[in-house]
Amino acid sequence: MKGIAQGGAVRRFFKGSAQSGAVPRSLHNAAGGDAPRCASRAVAFVLAGGLLLALGACATRAPAPLSHERIAEIVAAPDRSAADRTNHLRRKPVEILEFIGIRPGMIAIDLSAGGGYTTELLARGVGPNGRVYGQSAPRDPSRAGPAAAEGAAMPAAAGATGSARPADASAPPAVAAALMPRASAPPRTSAMTRAARAQKPAAANIVAVTQRFEAPVPAGLATNGLDLVTLMFNYHDLGHMGVDRAQMNAAVFRALKPGGSYVIADHAGRPGTGISESGTLHRIEEAFLRREVEAAGFRLAAEGSFLRNPGDPRDMNTPDPPQPKDEFVLRFVKP
Repeated sequence: MKGIAQGGAVRRFFKGSAQSGAVPRSLHNAAGGDAPRCASRAVAFVLAGGLLLALGACATRAPAPLSHERIAEIVAAPDRSAADRTNHLRRKPVEILEFIGIRPGMIAIDLSAGGGYTTELLARGVGPNGRVYGQSAPRDPSRAGPAAAEGAAMPAAAGATGSARPADASAPPAVAAALMPRASAPPRTSAMTRAARAQKPAAANIVAVTQRFEAPVPAGLATNGLDLVTLMFNYHDLGHMGVDRAQMNAAVFRALKPGGSYVIADHAGRPGTGISESGTLHRIEEAFLRREVEAAGFRLAAEGSFLRNPGDPRDMNTPDPPQPKDEFVLRFVKP
């Protein structure tokens, strides 16, 4: 279209010259006095230039998302750790990466990256021409941290509303047992896990960043700098950690390019519970989360059903695999 417009401008120029009854001397000199032939060549040249510009725009178009086969290869990479392979069974990483639409060259940030399970998967997906930032919040003694281990009890956020169940004698035995900290559970070693990942060639495009959740994106990317933001199974933790989620979601919205994706997965809570059970059952009501994210300006683009478990009563924090939690995956886009 640009070439056509330029051609139209050239045609208008020659039309004006013809009306004046004079042919520019430069055209006589360049074409041996054959102004019409020179005009045709000029128009053809401009049109060809427009075509080249159009082809150039096509050449710089974003790569297509990775194929199912390529994603399966990434997940099955021989240098993935034994712990990661165990996580594969319940996290379904092939489906996650397909749902995200991962593609080479993306610039992404994985919020609350923890040990880097998702961060590394994203890094392998975006390849050497892309970059993935693994965000962790600085330690704040006034705030609770993320869940120490799935199944461990955490204190409810101060001032939280809703129907969170306390881990006391009033709770049914099965629920009380699920809410009790497990003495045999190993402590979190996220820093050690991240250090081990950093030794892998596939992690060369991972950048670890320490930023508050309310401003999680490095300054150089904070405005239209990202293609993708992920927050996997930790949005609920923000409730008992006292994070200003509205501020965080607004920061994510600013950081994403138009059309960029914000992908959140979490453990589903019961209707009406909101985020009140984040510190006990480690769950969040899906509709509540969706309202919070859409309030920042996002539009829901897709819902993943591959981690759903309709048989989960959603009233306890059961560890995998005895009763896999009902989990949702949502992809929001910045219009």
